[in-house]
Order: sequence, then C-alpha cells, then structure tokens
Amino acid sequence: MPSNLPQVTVDPIHCQGDLHPEAVHGIHLFNHQDFFEAHEALEAAWKDEKGPIRHLYRGILQVAVGYYHLKRGNISGARKMFQRCLEWLAPFPDQCRGIDVARLIQDYQAVETRLDRLASESPTTLASLVFPPVVMHEPGLETPHGPNSPTGK
Repeated sequence: MPSNLPQVTVDPIHCQGDLHPEAVHGIHLFNHQDFFEAHEALEAAWKDEKGPIRHLYRGILQVAVGYYHLKRGNISGARKMFQRCLEWLAPFPDQCRGIDVARLIQDYQAVETRLDRLASESPTTLASLVFPPVVMHEPGLETPHGPNSPTGK
C-alpha cells in the first residue's frame, strides 16, 4: 500500500541525547499498559519536539493507540494504526536514545500477526493478547518486570 506519509531520514546523531520528559512519562505509561494516557504524553513530546526524533515519538504513540484499540476490541482501528507504525519507526537505528526500536517493531508486528490469527475467532480471544513493553537500555529508564517482560522477572 503506497503511503502519503513523508519519507523520514534519521541521522544517527539524532539518536544521541536524552528523551523528552513527556516521552519518558509516556513510555512509563505504555509499559504499564495505560495506552490512552501514554498516547497523550507521547503526543505532547511529539508536538514539542522539532527535530527528527519527533517521528520516533509518533511511532511509539501509534503502537500505543493500536494496543488501546485492541484492549477495547476495535480490531479495525488497531490494524489502521499498525499499518502506519513502521513508516515512522523504520528510519531509526535499532537503538535510539535508549529505546530498542528494533524490538518495538518486532513486538508490535508479532501482536499484529497474532491478531490476524485471532480475527476469525470471537472478540473474547483478544484477551489472550500480550502487549510487550517498550524496552529501554538507558540507566534510570524503566522497563517493567514480570512474566511478559524481556527479563522474565
């Protein structure tokens, strides 16, 4: 499907530095599966940011909205969001500002693939979906622990 979204090129230099404070807050909310509020915080960071890193925030917030739709049983809304995520996330290196972008892409695409398998079943099967956290590799930034976390703790 052709896209009308702008092509984004990200120089690795833009992946150095700190995340916007609202992005940190939004990722914290995302990792606690408060996807609506995560979207709000990430949108604030996206609007405030002027550089290319804003597209990373936009990609993460669209994954959050996709997961939010799934939690509410809105499969078509989730698919719509997932179709857009890759265009915003793919231009970034695997790691950017501590975010494991490659893992985020892999994780939301795995949810999308599972969704495709569940689509013919009843909506109650959506409850079996697991929403992986945004994995962070910077000290002081939170990645939750639990049976579905990357650490398995």
